[in-house]
Amino acid sequence: MPHPFDLSVYLVTDPRLTEARGLIETVEQAVAGGATLVQLRDPDAKGRALAEQARALLDVLAPKGIPLIINDRVDVAAAVGAQGVHLGQDDLDPAAARALLGPQAIIGLSIGTLDELTASNLAPVDYVGCGPIKATGTKSDAGSAIGLEGFAFLRAHIHLPMVGIGGLALEDAADVIRAGADGVAVVSALCAAPDVMSAAAHLRAAVKAARAEGRSA
Repeated sequence: MPHPFDLSVYLVTDPRLTEARGLIETVEQAVAGGATLVQLRDPDAKGRALAEQARALLDVLAPKGIPLIINDRVDVAAAVGAQGVHLGQDDLDPAAARALLGPQAIIGLSIGTLDELTASNLAPVDYVGCGPIKATGTKSDAGSAIGLEGFAFLRAHIHLPMVGIGGLALEDAADVIRAGADGVAVVSALCAAPDVMSAAAHLRAAVKAARAEGRSA
């Protein structure tokens, strides 16, 4: 069984957006405000530099029970003892990642189209990151926006926890949850926020309220 995880407020880091405040400070504030999962994403960092960042984040997150997910780099996740890895369609196959990281690892997979879903082996996967829901400038290879309708369509075909991602802001959170998401993954909505703690708290509250609305409907 994988480590327990909560997709509610999923922070994906961006080195350009955290540069002024600092990666560690940004993540600390986000978690204090209510972020439930953190993905370290820095496509330009070499292995050693990425591992150093990951270890520093683990020092912050482990005492709080917040899992650290490494984007793409299964080798770095294994080397530092991160709780999981998030894979794109062109990354290592999820089954190979599972074999390397073991049964407790959290393995996420990006899916944005029906063709990608058809080509994906979801057996080793614990959650799906679905999008981009809106156009995004934080990931150059994110693909075309699928909208809430595209997300809801894929939700009907995927029986795993799902997090919506791609250009999302606070005002999008409720609609994404209503479309069937288990959580909202954000980059600039937290990394570029003037007050990260407050932004995370408002996002967490919006997700909670949308869930409550769904249960009472």
